[in-house]
Amino acid sequence: MSSDTRSKVARLIDAYELAPIGDELETAWLGEAGERQSLRDLADRFNRALLLSGIRDAGMDVVDGEARNYYRLLTDEDVSAGPRVEAENRLDAAGIDVDALVENFVTYQAIRHYLTEVRGASYEREERDGVDRERSVIDRLQGRVERVVRDTVDRLAKAGRLTVGDYRLFVSVDVRCEDCGGQYTVDELLDRGHCDCD
Repeated sequence: MSSDTRSKVARLIDAYELAPIGDELETAWLGEAGERQSLRDLADRFNRALLLSGIRDAGMDVVDGEARNYYRLLTDEDVSAGPRVEAENRLDAAGIDVDALVENFVTYQAIRHYLTEVRGASYEREERDGVDRERSVIDRLQGRVERVVRDTVDRLAKAGRLTVGDYRLFVSVDVRCEDCGGQYTVDELLDRGHCDCD
């Protein structure tokens, strides 16, 4: 395994003492122990591990599944402000810096970088080569959109033409099949290779 000090995932694994998770992520991505997991699923898995580590370090008592629920409350766009604030307050009362923790959450792109560039893993499946090439084009475009929006918001806020607190950006493109009604992010659809019509 090579080391890359620029890898956010590698830094967090060290900081949160999550050494075994590197092997787990690689195994799950390659499908070596069962069904292959998507990069988005692995990002959620990694972020939940960060949250659970923070909860344990704070000495907070949680029942099985509660950390997963906290993660959902903190990150799911469908969660209303009330439950999210309540979850943040409970974690804060336990001594957890929620803002810093959420800032440490990683994207699927960070997981892909860690697996391919730091660990040197590669998922080879010939028929997916073209899909992966197209995915990289979409990833670059989404990254560009995120940078443009962030720069615009920051510039307007600095000029006093926009008021905004700490914020996070979510750039997502969904695909909805009108035949089966299935709706997926582009990444989910590319990982599945089919909609529910299949």
